[in-house]
Amino acid sequence: MTGASAGIQGSWIAGAGGKIVALVVSGKQAGIFQTGGTMCNGTAGAENGAQVFHLNCSGGAKDRTTGRVDSVDGTTLKVTWSGKVGQETYTKAEGGKLPSGLPTVPAR
Repeated sequence: MTGASAGIQGSWIAGAGGKIVALVVSGKQAGIFQTGGTMCNGTAGAENGAQVFHLNCSGGAKDRTTGRVDSVDGTTLKVTWSGKVGQETYTKAEGGKLPSGLPTVPAR
């Protein structure tokens, strides 16, 4: 596996089931952090002509262990995960700020 393309580098945010999912890609390293505690880390890189993530997740979670980039542009990243999550769409987080339009978690 070679390094991840410049197009997927950076911080990406998605909303899933009322939770926020952050995908961070730096060089060949990648990590996922989901509100509620799930954390995954591993690699990002080119494999058979596609950008692919291979992650190990806390607590044995398998929802986002292998992902293939379907498309990426300056603001949107679409990844299909091999687990039950399926396709997930991320929005680029610029300057440490969350993008607008994310779902909110209800107050307890």
